[in-house]
Amino acid sequence: MTLALAPRPQEKLSALERLEALCDPGSLQLIRGDVISGRMGQKAIGGDGVIGATGSVDGRPIAAYAQDPSYMGGSLGEVHADTICRVLEVAGRGRIPVVGFVESAGARLQEGVSALSGYGRIFRHHVALSGVVPQISVICGASAGGGSYAPALTDVVVMTKAASMFLTGPGIVKEVMGEDVSLAGLGGPAVHERNGVAQLVAEDDLDAAWVVRDLLDYLPQHAGEAPKRWPTVPPPADVAVDAAVPDDQRKVYDVRHVVRGLVDGGRMLELNAKWARNIVTGWARLDGHAVGIVANQPKWIGGVLDADSAAKAAKFVQTCDLFGVPLVVLVDTPGFLPGTGQEKIGVIRHGAKLVHAFAAARVPRMTVVLRKGYGGAFIAMNSRDLGADLVLAWPRAQMGVMGPKQAVDLVHRREIAAAADPGRARDLLADTYAAEHLTAAASAAAGVIDEVVPPSGTRERLARALGTFSGSVPGPRPNRNMPL
Repeated sequence: MTLALAPRPQEKLSALERLEALCDPGSLQLIRGDVISGRMGQKAIGGDGVIGATGSVDGRPIAAYAQDPSYMGGSLGEVHADTICRVLEVAGRGRIPVVGFVESAGARLQEGVSALSGYGRIFRHHVALSGVVPQISVICGASAGGGSYAPALTDVVVMTKAASMFLTGPGIVKEVMGEDVSLAGLGGPAVHERNGVAQLVAEDDLDAAWVVRDLLDYLPQHAGEAPKRWPTVPPPADVAVDAAVPDDQRKVYDVRHVVRGLVDGGRMLELNAKWARNIVTGWARLDGHAVGIVANQPKWIGGVLDADSAAKAAKFVQTCDLFGVPLVVLVDTPGFLPGTGQEKIGVIRHGAKLVHAFAAARVPRMTVVLRKGYGGAFIAMNSRDLGADLVLAWPRAQMGVMGPKQAVDLVHRREIAAAADPGRARDLLADTYAAEHLTAAASAAAGVIDEVVPPSGTRERLARALGTFSGSVPGPRPNRNMPL
């Protein structure tokens, strides 16, 4: 008989409890606030509806604040803004990460333009810290107006399932646009995890605090410092990276199975898992080192690059570069998605962001071509000529301007048309073209890749390279982590 366990009830914590859940026991020290005890337990006062604090996570100092929705809806007034700015200043001066628990009705109407000015000061502080220290926002409830803008200026946004973010609330949307929509339908996690605003969704407040602790483990205290290295843990014994990728170019597979066979413990913290699913981004560890993973996902539209996937990858590459996290790039893409729809939404502009992010990155960058890489997408995915430190390819990988059949359709169009059996002639010419121009050996001979490695040897080769490059930690590059 199997016993069904009841689901854990969602934890809706107070502002003080959110900070306590995040920080190591006994480490919390309040900034601009105090704690009083009463019949309802402990409660923080001061800071005008927000609690500022310092504490530690796994022994590492951090700064943090939590807005208190029980005080005027967590709305932001001048003193409230002063408290948040003070926390951000402490983070900057101490060069420590900063975490904000956000639940706010937006600018306080009773204070008018002073409240708006408070948001302006907060925005300026976030931008000043961009690329200097890690900034993480946790959205715990309804967050309107500036309560949504400020988190969008930080490095990672985590939403709980009870949270919502929007610039204008359902009431105004109904009055101005005639749309009747709920908080969740307007800006809940189901909306923002699919449009790239939220990188992670947590079950509740307590789960969100644990997620943030996990996130901080992959990041340094500040730019210019290497993330902490942990003891090496081998991938799960039941994962055979050799079998993860089908030989047939037309068969789909989940690239996360490849990642699982390469990284320590088979574990990756994936970001933006439901936005632009044709590319996978996340943090993992390889030989104990924190690494950023960028991988084409053949499971979704064949792993092609498009406007959203290029923007998603570019933002992640930029964040890794700012905080000294090396990059491991797994390539299996037929190219950029063609069509009028992509051109209309600016795939050229978004694709250029990805090219720029890789070309500008100063962290160690290693690429593995798993099965195929064609056209501009192959170049954009951290190619040798964009400055990759190491480019490997599996023996069956193909690389070139385009796939073999598309290539012979252009090069041998007349010959195919004149053949007694055009289909067979096309297949034979495509096989010949692939063997002569697209193989991993041909790319190695041309200097496009550095080495052909078997799938089973990939982890060891990447680990050796990472050990070589691990002493190279770029210095700070502030004010470069602009929203993409």
